[in-house]
Amino acid sequence: MTDFKRYGIYMVPEGDFYRAGADWLGWDSVAAQRCTQPALAGLPQDAAAITATPRKYGLHATIKPPFRLAQGKSARDLDQAARAFCGTMAPVTIPALEIRRLGGFVAALPATPNAGLQALAAAAVRDLDPFRAPLTEAEIARRRTSRLTPRQEALLAQWGYPHVMEEFRFHITLSGSLPPPEADRLRDILAAHFAPVLPRPCVIDSLCLMGEDHDGLFHLVHRYALSG
Repeated sequence: MTDFKRYGIYMVPEGDFYRAGADWLGWDSVAAQRCTQPALAGLPQDAAAITATPRKYGLHATIKPPFRLAQGKSARDLDQAARAFCGTMAPVTIPALEIRRLGGFVAALPATPNAGLQALAAAAVRDLDPFRAPLTEAEIARRRTSRLTPRQEALLAQWGYPHVMEEFRFHITLSGSLPPPEADRLRDILAAHFAPVLPRPCVIDSLCLMGEDHDGLFHLVHRYALSG
């Protein structure tokens, strides 16, 4: 198994939505290849600039945020644990996804809250945490670039990331941060672009182990069925 510098557990869509999303971002993490981005009219900035931040991750929703392997743990160990975990978890259905602005960036989000999805993400963070190396001081500093609440600080200390457990919000990122008027314009453009391929419902019946290479690009390592 290829060794990567970091690993994460992601929900990676399949089918037409995945294909359109990978093309939009310019990176196909499943095929491990660059994509030609579509020329969409009216974009507030060049597509390559808009997608520069999320591109390296590929089209995904984070379930357990990226981490370095703990000392004494191997990629093979993590693969076996992720496979076993997914074998205990049932699929989750999101009735509808919609394109919205989330702060300064644009993403696909569930139209309504989903308790099953929250529980799945929390279980992945908790059960696979023995494989996560403690954060370095530099990593902690990077995660504190935005102001965190006391609860988010506690989550950062316990789980290595501030937006987990009750602070988790499922989202499939489609842009970097933009000024609000530009983000609103992009939201409208992407809502129209993705409307034909957004899955309704969106059934999450698998999770993916992803690895980050030394160029910062994420690759699919394995996809596991949720079969519990």
